[in-house]
Order: sequence, then C-alpha cells, then structure tokens
Amino acid sequence: MKAAARALFIRESAPKLRAVLDLVRGLPVARAREILQFSGRGATGPVSKVLESAVANASHNHALDAAELRVLEAYADLGPVLKRVRPKARGRAGGIRKPTAHVTIVVGDGRDEESA
Repeated sequence: MKAAARALFIRESAPKLRAVLDLVRGLPVARAREILQFSGRGATGPVSKVLESAVANASHNHALDAAELRVLEAYADLGPVLKRVRPKARGRAGGIRKPTAHVTIVVGDGRDEESA
C-alpha cells in the first residue's frame, strides 16, 4: 500500500530540492527524518513537511503503521519561474529569475514492491 503527498510552488530551485531528496529516497521514514533534521541544507524544511504529510496520509487514510513505512519515491519537478526586474545602470533593467518547484514523496510499507 502506498500514500503520497505533494507540495506545489515551493520557492526553491528543483536541483537543490533534488539533492535533498536523493538523501532520503529508499530509506525508512525514521532514518529519513534524522537525515533531514541534521542536514545543513536549506531545502530540508519543505522536504520535511512533505514527508510528514505523506506519513500522516498513510496512517490516517490507509491505516498503515508509521513505524514500518519507507520512502518509496521522492522527486521534484520544475514549477513556473517568477520573473522580476532589477534596475541597472544607465536606465537599463536586469532580469531576476525566481524558480519554483513541485515536490512529491510516496511512502509505503514495501509489500507491493515484493509481489510486483
């Protein structure tokens, strides 16, 4: 059985989020929480929230035991890029790109993976 959670329009670039998601993919949820708690990367905050939401979805909606859950899938997709303008010298304008991303985490007990 699987349960998922998504966070949309996170104000962080997708490659930074992917670096954090690579740390927790495939791990038990307890170990993933430890890694996110003690990692010094700034993108761990949104990833932690999505992980906790996925665990809550699994326990409340699918009656799965939170202690047996593993991170089955974790990925970050590109979101829209907010475009802003910064004034430059001689009346010109310089562009500022503010990237966003969508994070998806799927947790499960791993029993579906063995039978498939």
